[in-house]
Parts: sequence; C-alpha cells; structure tokens
Amino acid sequence: MIVSSLLYALIGGGALLALVRLARGPSLLDRVVATDTLLVIIAAGLAVHAALQRDPTLVPVLVVVSLLAFVGSVSVARYIGGMLLRSRTGDGSDLGLPVAAEVREEQP
Repeated sequence: MIVSSLLYALIGGGALLALVRLARGPSLLDRVVATDTLLVIIAAGLAVHAALQRDPTLVPVLVVVSLLAFVGSVSVARYIGGMLLRSRTGDGSDLGLPVAAEVREEQP
C-alpha cells in the first residue's frame, strides 16, 4: 500500500512538473518536449497501474499511448526541421547542406 501510494505520488509530481513546463515553456520546442514527457509519464502511470492491479487489459491502451507519443514527436520534429531549412535563406533555395558542401558544389 505504501509503495503504490509513493509510486502514484511520484508519477503525479512528474506530470505536474511537465504541465508547468508545457504552460510556461518559452519556445515551441520546450512545449513539444513537455508534451512528449507528459505522454511518457501517462504511459508509465498506466504500466504501474496495470502491474499493481495485475490487469492485462490496459496493455493495448499502453501501446496506443506509446505510439501516439512516438508519432507525435517525429511529426513535430519533421515540421520544425522543415521550418528551419526554409528559414535559412528566405527564398526557399537552401536544401540544408553545410556551407562548405555548398561551396564545393559550385566550383568546377
């Protein structure tokens, strides 16, 4: 009983801290990391609950939450990466190559 209460308190504290970072995050990337952390904490909470209650019916929910966290993180990373590549020159001609590689390609 004490261990389960301690586990739930720690998971709740972690979720609360992630929500604070989600609300106060100064940048978009801070909020994305906080959202990903919150989804991982939710998955950990589900896993702890399933283990303590010996309830295997939560495993599909755990898999869905984990996949949601992964797909969401990859999607946001690709979106932000595309924004960074387009914003380097402003005219859309930059393909994200390093400066030294761009110079080498221009020389015959």
